[in-house]
Amino acid sequence: MAMLWKFMRVAKYSKAALSPKVKVRGIPTHSRHSSSKSVPSDFASSAPCASTVELLGKSYPQDDYSNVTEKILSKVGKNLHNRKHHPLWLIKEQVKEHFYKHYLGRHGTPLFSVYDGLSPVVTVQQNFDSLLIPQNHASRRKEDNYYLNRDHMLRAHTSAHQWDLIHSGLDAFLAVGDVYRRDTIDNTHYPVFHQMEGVRLFSCHELFSSIKDGEGLQLFEQGHRTAHKQECHTMEAVRLVEFNLKQVLTKLVTHIFGDGLQVKWVDCYFPFTHPSFEMEINFQGEWMEVLGCGVMEQQLVNSAGAQDKIGWAFGLGLERLAMILYDIPDIRLFWSEDERFLKQFIGPHIWQKIKFQPLSRYPPLINDISFWLPSGTYSQNDFYDLVRSIGGDLIEKVVLLDEFAHPK
Repeated sequence: MAMLWKFMRVAKYSKAALSPKVKVRGIPTHSRHSSSKSVPSDFASSAPCASTVELLGKSYPQDDYSNVTEKILSKVGKNLHNRKHHPLWLIKEQVKEHFYKHYLGRHGTPLFSVYDGLSPVVTVQQNFDSLLIPQNHASRRKEDNYYLNRDHMLRAHTSAHQWDLIHSGLDAFLAVGDVYRRDTIDNTHYPVFHQMEGVRLFSCHELFSSIKDGEGLQLFEQGHRTAHKQECHTMEAVRLVEFNLKQVLTKLVTHIFGDGLQVKWVDCYFPFTHPSFEMEINFQGEWMEVLGCGVMEQQLVNSAGAQDKIGWAFGLGLERLAMILYDIPDIRLFWSEDERFLKQFIGPHIWQKIKFQPLSRYPPLINDISFWLPSGTYSQNDFYDLVRSIGGDLIEKVVLLDEFAHPK
């Protein structure tokens, strides 16, 4: 069998706090080179080596699907989104305050309830099956997720809690938490990040009560699925739900980023919504995708016990919004314990105008590494986990420069 050779470039900084002006591209040709021993392709699945994983007071037996590393386990329970004055906490509080202030129930209390302390350990059924994600869908791959074993994993999205919260009887809620995905190494990707999930369900009366002559309108019909609706929804219901969803989210981002913000909607696909959309905003002359959303798949809503209702859902990344709003150049900075970083976000109120000031202008240290791979399955995310486990957050970026398969 031919042997495969990999050549990777690793960029790291002597300080975790980075300057936004430091660029990795255009690396000089005199960068240092070094060789390493072969990296076993099953590194991630073999660490930790204990037969069980102890996490949040519970014990999970390991099996052939276990691939969570000690580095990732050390992040569980940090809950940066609940850490007062942290930039992710600021974004969460801004969104929460907006929903509390603008959406009230019949008795004047907030319509949306907020859940920001749900355990990141979920079942595979919660993370995938409850959201109608097919068994063979690429998002389930071991190479892209952190599994404790075949039955349990670290949630890959806050959508993992949708079914349970709807099943408990909730019609409107926000779920916030840390999520985990094996990913590339660069300034916008990190294996742990934070999401906010929003869901709103409507009864027939709630949706049509404000519509003139809307008494005869219905939520459901026996029809056909098109690009614009599900087979069980009436066009009138879908149009109103879609309008409400886009109106709610447009008001939210305008409230965060300011009046005059340009917004556009891009059609997309998610297994658990249809139709589905991504929102892009024009911020400082550049179009940026900030969230995904759509009309919830009725099969999901029905299975959770809300057969007489229709609804929408959205998901946004807190880091994405914070990086745009505060001009934070590198996602690793959110994990910094440096007081020079953290003190920048302490203000008299959550809407304080803040622009991140860089802490360091040290140049990057570049290492070129070449290694042979053993025969068998190899995933680049295995190598990224190895790099993160050894180099930690000093590693800014890893780039595959070349590969070679020996003909013998």
